[in-house]
Amino acid sequence: MVHDHDRHRPHSHAADAPGPAARRRALIVALALTASYTVVEVVAGIYTGSLALLADAGHMLSDNVSLGLALVAVWLAGKPATPQRTFGFKRAEVLAALANGAGLVGIAIWVFVEAARRLREPPEVLGGWMLLVAGIGLLVNVAAALALFGPRRGNLNMEAAFRHVLGDLAGSIGALAAAAVILTTGWFYADPLAGVLIGLLILGSAWAVLRESVHILLEGAPAGLDMADLEARLRAVPGVVDLHDLHVWTITSGFPALSAHLMVERQADGECCRCAAAELLRDEFRIDHSTLQLETEGGEPVCTLLACGRPEAPLMAADGPSSGSATDLA
Repeated sequence: MVHDHDRHRPHSHAADAPGPAARRRALIVALALTASYTVVEVVAGIYTGSLALLADAGHMLSDNVSLGLALVAVWLAGKPATPQRTFGFKRAEVLAALANGAGLVGIAIWVFVEAARRLREPPEVLGGWMLLVAGIGLLVNVAAALALFGPRRGNLNMEAAFRHVLGDLAGSIGALAAAAVILTTGWFYADPLAGVLIGLLILGSAWAVLRESVHILLEGAPAGLDMADLEARLRAVPGVVDLHDLHVWTITSGFPALSAHLMVERQADGECCRCAAAELLRDEFRIDHSTLQLETEGGEPVCTLLACGRPEAPLMAADGPSSGSATDLA
């Protein structure tokens, strides 16, 4: 089995993504902004009687938790690998994104239940105070979104945190609209209806995050990767006559990995075939972490011991286990 790790290149299409330090700074700024305004919205929501403000406050509270989780996940993902955890804690970010998505679903359900109660008997809402608080909340969420906008690129954990803040931003807009309607018409149904709209926006954000994080945890192929094209291109490598046991998955955001068995012609130089396949994966599919096992026609493993200057080493029998001929060239 042969490993290809180009240590001088960043992983995958996230090559230009910001590093852990930039992500930490962005998360700290966003957390400080949202946490400082959550209490204000809770108090204002209770004082004004506005479900839209309470829904937005609940979403901001979940933001505080999710941003905290995201910070912890960034820290864990930066820890080095160990003999027991050979990939380190890189999937901590995916698990944090999954938890954030589940938290969003819980907030949305609460908003729907409360909206149903208020639609039956809408309470009086102080539209003026609601308008002021929602307007300030909008500015806070815009600042938090700007802090996360760049560092979110190529990272599911940061994307989940960014979607949380976008949901808050949309919630503030909904609360502003409801407050304007209440002030101009006195129609108090606008508040629970705005709450329902905010809940739907929250669910939309949750679905996107949950779908991608579950896809990664189920070892699905990286998003946007054409598996049929990848297989065809590997089969077209000179000297390769067949391909099987092809697996492509994602360790964490921006870190795709591949393993495959390549069957090569008996007269072909197996190492040249492997290098050509690895170069193809790097240059055309942005997969830097590949594990390629070579076999000759007929299923025999390609023994590389002779190429290592050890002619006295016995060749493996053709019917022996293929893993026994593996050589790590990383």
